[in-house]
Amino acid sequence: MFARIFALLGVVGALSGAPQPLIAQEQITVFAAASLKNALDETNAAFTRVTGIKVVASYEASSALAKQIEQGAPADIFISADLRWMAYANEHKLIKPDTRVNLLGNKLVLIAPKDSGLEHVEIGDGFDITKLAGDGRIAVADVKAVPAGLYAKAALEKLGSWAAAEPKLAQAENVRATLAFVARGETPVGIVYETDAKVEPRVKIIGTFPDGSYPPVTYPVAATVNSKAAAARYLSYLATSDAKTIFERYGFSFLIRPVS
Repeated sequence: MFARIFALLGVVGALSGAPQPLIAQEQITVFAAASLKNALDETNAAFTRVTGIKVVASYEASSALAKQIEQGAPADIFISADLRWMAYANEHKLIKPDTRVNLLGNKLVLIAPKDSGLEHVEIGDGFDITKLAGDGRIAVADVKAVPAGLYAKAALEKLGSWAAAEPKLAQAENVRATLAFVARGETPVGIVYETDAKVEPRVKIIGTFPDGSYPPVTYPVAATVNSKAAAARYLSYLATSDAKTIFERYGFSFLIRPVS
């Protein structure tokens, strides 16, 4: 008797819309260079609206992210700010080589705090960045590992400025930390990507490093060896005209022909 009552109550509960177990939302994890944060946050939101797949993004220096993936961090996608760290990931069998694409480009610029008296600076051979810094220091990302720092060092060496500049460097863990040094007025000048300067209202661009003074800033992307199936849909979305529009609005150059 009681069994029949409980069974009947179960049917009534189902018909009355009683709460049912929720199906977990599909999700992928993206490890991306710190300089991509603003543009990629918007791109990820657009991808989720289109596909229903949630994107969890972790932003840091490409060098740190590659090492984290090597140590077993559960990433589905890796986006580096230079070719060197993607090559490292490939050599250590951390990515699927056939998914790798050089997606974006960027430029290297010299910045100062918004209220600085420094204005337009011509950057060329013999450029003396130490005069601009005065008694202060020059903010850069770690010149031994972080892509933005590696590009900055290459540019200063090419222009003949490295020897004088090196003792005055204030090195940060990633390019966004470099940006923060200048934005807070802790250093009078700094070297970052053009896209970083554009999203920080407390700084201004006072010079652009000439093409050829450093290797082209290139952002390769690839799925990791342990990536979920949804990673393929994400990579496909990054190649669309919608994604191109977002990246270009933030100042990145789009290095591939959009697929749609």
